[in-house]
Amino acid sequence: MSDDIITSSGSVFADLGFSPDEAAILQMRAGLMAELRKFIKAKKLTQARAAALFGVTQSRVSDLMRGKWERFSLEMLITLATRAGMRVSLKTAA
Repeated sequence: MSDDIITSSGSVFADLGFSPDEAAILQMRAGLMAELRKFIKAKKLTQARAAALFGVTQSRVSDLMRGKWERFSLEMLITLATRAGMRVSLKTAA
């Protein structure tokens, strides 16, 4: 095992070798999924009630809660957040 310490770039996805554009999209998806899970927990919604609110099936909410990020496009996550009454915005860094 190596004792080398590697400094993070600030993006786990970039550190895993994803291209800058892929890393940015994955970071946005992960952030939206986390916010949607927090919303569901804060509102104490069952998966069935969350599904009704979002206009999706309960199994989609289950995928969301289990962090199955590969099953959600960025566009779908924005749609779900908007349906939940959340305001989605993009922050850019210089």
